[in-house]
Amino acid sequence: MTRVLVPFELPNATSLSQHLVDELASVDVVVLGHYNLPEQTPSSAASEQFGEEAQAEMTEIAARFRDAGADVTTRIVFGKDRSAAIEQIATEENCIAELIPADTDSMDRVLVPIPDADIDRLPELVRLVYDDMTQEVTLLHVAEDEAIERGNERLSKARKQLIEAGFSPDLVDSKLVEDSDHDSIIKELAGEYDAVVMYEAESRFGDFLFGSLPDRIVDGTDDPVLVVRRDYEPQVRD
Repeated sequence: MTRVLVPFELPNATSLSQHLVDELASVDVVVLGHYNLPEQTPSSAASEQFGEEAQAEMTEIAARFRDAGADVTTRIVFGKDRSAAIEQIATEENCIAELIPADTDSMDRVLVPIPDADIDRLPELVRLVYDDMTQEVTLLHVAEDEAIERGNERLSKARKQLIEAGFSPDLVDSKLVEDSDHDSIIKELAGEYDAVVMYEAESRFGDFLFGSLPDRIVDGTDDPVLVVRRDYEPQVRD
């Protein structure tokens, strides 16, 4: 069974639309509550002070998924490093994707950035945000110079995968952008869509300053991003 991690920042977690809750009803959902602590605050002390409050909030969130029919596991982490907590729980719970939640009521247009790699998980994860109202799934690849031809091949193969998995050919589009600024192009185009499904990128120094690309997309668009854990070796970029 597919397992998807849905992290929330506590207290007062971000609202998640019922539409997204219903879309995840067919998978195992791991709901993570990360309670961000100020410096010098031991996690043990925070757990004693805020544990009951955090558990009550997580129980309420988990109930929405259970009511929709999903199998739900809840985890709570008190700490200072949200990214490390997500990585730890995703690994421990064998999650193949992370949904960065947002409050949205439609999935009319879905953007799917395609990495420069052979990928296998794409169809099953795109299906999680694809419904009867979806009008367009756009496969996007950003490349330049000698990588352009390979990029077109990646897009063609990914489109074939989706169609063979049952997606309508009329709804699956592809787009290659010739540019060197991979992240900026994806972030800019994401604003034109209702959701993004993308593979996790390799960590870079800028992530510590500005946040990861999926986090920046959510912050800039208020749209949900489904981040698929890599099942390939990433290409090295500067």
